Amino acid sequence: MFSQIVDQDIELVLVQPSFAARYVELVNAHFDYLAQWLAWPPHCNTEADFTDFIRRSLHDYAEGKSMVCGIFYRGQLVGNCSFNTLDHSLKTADIGYWLAADFQGQGIITRVCRHLFRLAFDHFAMEKVVISAAVDNTASRAVAERLGMTLEGVITRSENLNGRILDHAIYALHRDSEH
Repeated sequence: MFSQIVDQDIELVLVQPSFAARYVELVNAHFDYLAQWLAWPPHCNTEADFTDFIRRSLHDYAEGKSMVCGIFYRGQLVGNCSFNTLDHSLKTADIGYWLAADFQGQGIITRVCRHLFRLAFDHFAMEKVVISAAVDNTASRAVAERLGMTLEGVITRSENLNGRILDHAIYALHRDSEH
């Protein structure tokens, strides 16, 4: 399977069915934390759910529509990152990610995103990378700001997160402004 070394601690590995059991463990252990900002935890929490998600993700990767990877930190699967969409006509990529709460605050997602920027610009020939974060999700917004992304605006009523209507801050980095 496809894998990318980010640095001495982090590796990104294209999702595979063997990840499903570990994803279930992570969701069970970190449900409240993950469900704060992600819509899927209440609906994707069994091995079968994750196996279906992984199969769909691999199909979309094969078609060039997206790329979903497990985040391995010091050899342990601790989260997920993705190009949720790869829009080849607009040359834009949307990044998504989640990380087990125990691994927050170590710069993992910032390092992962820097690596994803390089992949987007150098491998997929994208011109723009976007991160969309709920306005009140200060941790994700801080990642985008640390990465030197520009706040392009706020989309009101952008997501229904299991009954909570959220506004999203849209951050972007263009190929010509890459850091």
